[in-house]
Amino acid sequence: MMTITRRALPALATLFAAPALAQPGWPSRSVRLIVPFAPGGPADILARMLAEFFTPRLGQAVVVENHAGAGGMIGTRVAATSTDGHTLLLGSVSMTIVPHLATSPVGYDVVNDFVPIGLVASAPFVLVVPAASPLRDLPGLVAASRTRPLNAGNSGNGTLSHLAIEVFRARSGAAVESVAYRGEGQMLPDLVAGNIGFSFASLSSALPLIRDGRLRALAVLGPQRLEALPDVPTLAEQGVGDVEADGWQALFANRTVPAAGVARLRALLAEALADAAISARIAGFGLTRAARGPDAFAALFREEYARWGEVVRERGIRAQ
Repeated sequence: MMTITRRALPALATLFAAPALAQPGWPSRSVRLIVPFAPGGPADILARMLAEFFTPRLGQAVVVENHAGAGGMIGTRVAATSTDGHTLLLGSVSMTIVPHLATSPVGYDVVNDFVPIGLVASAPFVLVVPAASPLRDLPGLVAASRTRPLNAGNSGNGTLSHLAIEVFRARSGAAVESVAYRGEGQMLPDLVAGNIGFSFASLSSALPLIRDGRLRALAVLGPQRLEALPDVPTLAEQGVGDVEADGWQALFANRTVPAAGVARLRALLAEALADAAISARIAGFGLTRAARGPDAFAALFREEYARWGEVVRERGIRAQ
């Protein structure tokens, strides 16, 4: 029978502890970064920028995968149902809207299947009119609509711009007919031509047209004025409160990513957003850098999910 001496105990403890100490940290393999939209768009560009920054720092490849379709629902489902502990999602505000529009179960729960890593960029919306429009401010627009209802273009049924118009109509009392297009690329040329009275458009899409003098911005759909449009007041400043729309992009981890991985990703995202080159690229897209920490963004995400769900139900909006 082997006798274990007191002197041998520390060495034995080290022997049994060694396998645990040798276990690899996160990530132990390549990381998937799902983009629920087609290549080439803002979400895809941001995802590839982050993947390039993260890869050498994580010591594992971060591979971007595009799974487009159904307003982002297909890619979001791919990311939500992964069980590999190494899947991320570059999500957007549409995550808080699309599940409420579906007529059948979407196959995931955005609130419980994902852990917010942090906000990457914001895309504030602005109220814009054609340059030739006689409308110069929000009170004038509301007054004009009561004389003759105005057509307001949105980028598609159930999109953020559509829901924002519905909220604006309820809060302002303006007489508005919402006209759905297939994206801002189709809507904005019609607005420039004067075929619709106004629209709520993302700053990234509208800003070049504003600077070229083809559109005029009347209001910002946010809590404060924008650096890019310092002379344009918010809706609240002009008497219409509680109408905000921000087409944000954010990084999420699948719920199977361990807590240590979440902490590491949050630190890396903060490092990336502090990088001057990345900040410049984000600004070049007409986006603004994240101004919220992970906890503040997690709270915003839950609030937006509840808020837009209520709008969808109250207004009876359904996917087409």
